[in-house]
Amino acid sequence: MIKTNNWNIRSMVKEIVIASVLLFVLSNIISYIRKPELSSTQLPYIEAKLLDGTTFKIQEGKPLLLYFWAEWCPACKLQSSNIEYISQDYNVLSIAVNSGSDDEIKAYMQEHELSFKVINDEDGTWAKQFRIEAYPTTFIYTAKGKLKFTDVGYTTIAGLLARFKWIE
Repeated sequence: MIKTNNWNIRSMVKEIVIASVLLFVLSNIISYIRKPELSSTQLPYIEAKLLDGTTFKIQEGKPLLLYFWAEWCPACKLQSSNIEYISQDYNVLSIAVNSGSDDEIKAYMQEHELSFKVINDEDGTWAKQFRIEAYPTTFIYTAKGKLKFTDVGYTTIAGLLARFKWIE
């Protein structure tokens, strides 16, 4: 006698939850393995010219999300809207690596309705300093400049918000 599986809503939800938990765990393991090995967990002083012509300086007493991305990176295209959302309430500095001229990045930002702060890292100097090997890479520093979280790859808005709440 052949036994057939009777799929119902409960068993489908159970399978989806199990798959989601496994995907979450696997993505965090991969992110941990791929994270850059920094020489220090202290945020270095950053003073740099932004795309809009202003100068960015570290603001003491405020957490910072440091976001390395590239215009040519598919995961970055998905992640950037999450960074845009976070930048409305938190201190965000993004570094566009090997993504073209200032005008090309400005056009990209305008096309994707992005307004977060951007440093153009045309030659990859900033990426080398932070030992970036994969994109996107996101660092979250506490208000005292201590590195608390590093994510490599896509991170949800909920994940980013949870990390900020954790350090506040």
